[in-house]
Amino acid sequence: MPAAVELRGKRVLVVGLARTGIATALFCAARGARVTATESRPESEVAEAAAKLRAAGCALELSGHRTETFLEQDLILPSPGVPADTPDLRVARAKGVTVWSELELAYRFHKGRLIGITGSNGKTTTTSLIAHLLQGAGAPVILAGNIGTPLIARVEETSENSISVVEMSSFQLELIATMRPDIGVFLNLTPDHLDRHESLEAYGTAKARIFENQTAKDFAILNADDAPTVRYAPAKPQVFWFSRRKPVEQGAYLRGAEIVFRRNGTEEVLLEASDISLPGAHNLENVLAATAAARLAGAGTAGIADAVRSFAGVEHRLELAGEIRGVRYYNDSKATNVDATLKALDAFSGGVFIILGGKDKGSDYTVLRQPLREKAAQALLIGAAAEKIAGQIAGSVAIERAGTLERALDIAQRRARPGHIVLLAPACASFDQFENYEHRGRVFKQLVRRLAENGASLSAEKG
Repeated sequence: MPAAVELRGKRVLVVGLARTGIATALFCAARGARVTATESRPESEVAEAAAKLRAAGCALELSGHRTETFLEQDLILPSPGVPADTPDLRVARAKGVTVWSELELAYRFHKGRLIGITGSNGKTTTTSLIAHLLQGAGAPVILAGNIGTPLIARVEETSENSISVVEMSSFQLELIATMRPDIGVFLNLTPDHLDRHESLEAYGTAKARIFENQTAKDFAILNADDAPTVRYAPAKPQVFWFSRRKPVEQGAYLRGAEIVFRRNGTEEVLLEASDISLPGAHNLENVLAATAAARLAGAGTAGIADAVRSFAGVEHRLELAGEIRGVRYYNDSKATNVDATLKALDAFSGGVFIILGGKDKGSDYTVLRQPLREKAAQALLIGAAAEKIAGQIAGSVAIERAGTLERALDIAQRRARPGHIVLLAPACASFDQFENYEHRGRVFKQLVRRLAENGASLSAEKG
């Protein structure tokens, strides 16, 4: 059991009023903490959240942060979007103020078993699939984390018999103290969030903290095919691997057309690779990781194949948004880094009109050049990163600066022919034009529906 924490009467500062910050502030206030919530945006932009928090008894400091407020606290809980090394947080830590992520606080109240999933790509799909497999096995499952609902918002639902399956980001993991998953999964490591983490090594180190507090009775699952991830294999927990390229001593791997799980010298066939309906080699890796985690969590072999077959995937991850006149439209708005876009392209044989762009995260887009040359019919660029992307992929594919998602779709639907693919896989964050990647994906799907319903170009509709 995690060490309990008493919040009643404690001075608690929540930094940032996005989804996690709101849930954290309400949780602490309900337990008698003296909560202050601080946000850089003005009240006009957070009016609904401000009203909710005031009703719960929270004090608010909006339109900026006061260093003095940080120094007056017993506990500070930054939202995931707040860098851990901001000057105010550094000063507070230097003065001895405790700084935790929401994930650490939730862990202090958590009951039952905990499965944590991290990695650069595939977290949401793998987290959802593990939950789906365990639910199919009859386990009481709590699905939470960076996947959409913060763990702090669901922690009261946990029990001694429940299993929480939680997506964990590097931003959350870099501010843990004691958080310890019974099963920790590290899927892969590719350059991402380098606008926030100073290097790939710093980014990987933050993610590897998922194993930091594990003991010999816990399990760590890593990708044997991903060299950057292999180096973070921990010493204390029992290490299991997954691989689509080679057998592993302990874990799940692809053997011919079969997915095999090996443990303590015993092998069992879990399913056929043909049971996986999700496109792309990366989804095979996600299934390998998920089935290994589910077996270690106690799911039997009997229902695994059926559960994988019935898994429809997750929203915004290579999600088929529609087919119009023989052209298929795929929403991969969750492809917020270059490696995710590479994986999306790898799922198709060619004829792809790809929509790229958004808010740059310090990425190198030159690695897209060869796959674009091989797979893409045209690259349609949107958002703030359009010029950087254009410069780095020039000469590999026909480029058009569409500016907006709406115009990119209009261009694509006019030029695509039966058998072509229109793919939103931006390789960028969404915050220049959208609230988040979910908002971007929803807008994409709405625009595709408009095209399907009206049978006319989006620009023509405006006239």
